[in-house]
Amino acid sequence: MKKRVIAFAASNSRRSINKKLVTYASGLLRNAEVEILDLNDYELPLFSVDREDELGQPRLAQDFLQKLDECDGIMVSFAEHNGAYSAAYKNLYDWISRIQPRVYQDKPMVLLSTSPGGRGGQSVLELALSQIPRFGGEIRASLSLPSFGENFDLAAAGVSNPEIAAQLEAAVNRLFAE
Repeated sequence: MKKRVIAFAASNSRRSINKKLVTYASGLLRNAEVEILDLNDYELPLFSVDREDELGQPRLAQDFLQKLDECDGIMVSFAEHNGAYSAAYKNLYDWISRIQPRVYQDKPMVLLSTSPGGRGGQSVLELALSQIPRFGGEIRASLSLPSFGENFDLAAAGVSNPEIAAQLEAAVNRLFAE
């Protein structure tokens, strides 16, 4: 039976390089049905307890959480904004964590990041690696792809650096490894 995987970039950019990376990486999965989510489909008002009192639990937050509930594994590629999560991801996360504190529901996860720079979003990936287990994520593997423009071939839609390509494939294969 095929495993169900939810994959998304923790970015709301329509040109997100993290979306390109997570889409490519999730395509490496064998025997899996992958659904790529777009955070733009889950845009919510800026979270505050006052808004929560007014709005309750917004339908879009519930819908995103249901997608996580219905899958067997999760892949996320984090965009780095000033060394931290993008505002779009953090806001969605704030809303859904009020509904279900163990947001990732003990699902196996592969965490990725990339950026145009040489660190490849490593600061946000380190943040995610330290925080996600406290919110129910079982991290099986992680990888930072440095210098996206040099290491990812947009025409071929794949990782052009053979060493990084092998590391990415190994990380993806650990999602359902026992």
